[in-house]
Amino acid sequence: MVEPVRYAMIGGGEGAFIGPVHRTAAAIAGNCQLVAGALSSSAERARRSGETAGIAPDRSYGSYAELIARERALPAQVRAQFIAIVTPNHIHAPAAIAALEAGFAVLVDKPLTDTMAAALDFQAVAQRTGGLVGVTHTYTGYPMVRQVRALVAQGRLGRVRRVAVRYTQGWLATAQDAAGKQAQWRVDPARSGLAGAFGDIGTHAFNLVEFITGEAMTRIAADIRAAVPGRMLDDDGAAMFHLAGGGRGTLIASQICTGDANGLEISLWCEEAGLHWHQEQPDRLRVVRRSGPEEIWRAGTDRGWLDPTALTAVRLPAGHPEGYLEAFANIYHDFAEAVAGRVPVHPAYASLADGIAGMRFIQAAHDSSAQGSGWVDLVGETR
Repeated sequence: MVEPVRYAMIGGGEGAFIGPVHRTAAAIAGNCQLVAGALSSSAERARRSGETAGIAPDRSYGSYAELIARERALPAQVRAQFIAIVTPNHIHAPAAIAALEAGFAVLVDKPLTDTMAAALDFQAVAQRTGGLVGVTHTYTGYPMVRQVRALVAQGRLGRVRRVAVRYTQGWLATAQDAAGKQAQWRVDPARSGLAGAFGDIGTHAFNLVEFITGEAMTRIAADIRAAVPGRMLDDDGAAMFHLAGGGRGTLIASQICTGDANGLEISLWCEEAGLHWHQEQPDRLRVVRRSGPEEIWRAGTDRGWLDPTALTAVRLPAGHPEGYLEAFANIYHDFAEAVAGRVPVHPAYASLADGIAGMRFIQAAHDSSAQGSGWVDLVGETR
């Protein structure tokens, strides 16, 4: 039996949505063990949250600084081997930098940081220390997303000509919707950073485009806004973009689309076929070729046809719904394997470079919108 990889968590305590998701996904992954945490910015809430999460009292810490210092002082065979950061955006960079400086690998929720300057500081420390960094872009852990990527990469469908990606939600459609804990920090520039919806869900859409096509997004012309009066960060926006291979695309990211729950979907039109995936039906991939019948590929039943990179992401037998938690589990599994020195050939987690690219996307979208939706280049020195 291989020993599970030990991890600690910063953030994700009482009232948090994403922390329990991460912890459940890590448990599903089967190769991770939560051993420590600083689950809240309040020492008392952190203690209560740690108890609920099953963390031993002597390893449930009152701050991320205490967690890093005390875990580092433990024997190597006991201390956490990586630290998961699931806080509001403004904590990502300082916590990750402290963890990297102390010799820990870091798995951080998207977006990478709150600002481009913080992202570059993060990157500089990671490069200097050589520490492993992963970013949790959940949707790259879905089997059929990986299948789309494989079909495009094989080249038999021809060049990608057009992409349409849409991520629409309705949970912030009114001013009153921003009263809850999960919403408050997302509409607060001091904690969220430069972006609202374009940082929270737009980065997922951006990452999905680059992951599936295997191409960098090179230019963007965006129109983003705060549709709800008085809101200080964007809650709605759209953009046109160019891909490095010559394709063109559109991207919508909005959290004021009343009635939409988690409407992430992407379509690609190559020279020989169109491919269509919808997150709310994640086990299905629709493929429509220039001639022949429409094809519906299914993650559980079409195993003989799936690419190996998609097969490794399939966790359940045919006919069993497989989605968000299983995709997240693939990310935790692959990151733990990398920490243990068994780096997957095609890991489910996003890289630091992917995280930096996401921050450039946010910055470019805001720059473009500020100048009247003019075209802005995204390519930086990291691409």
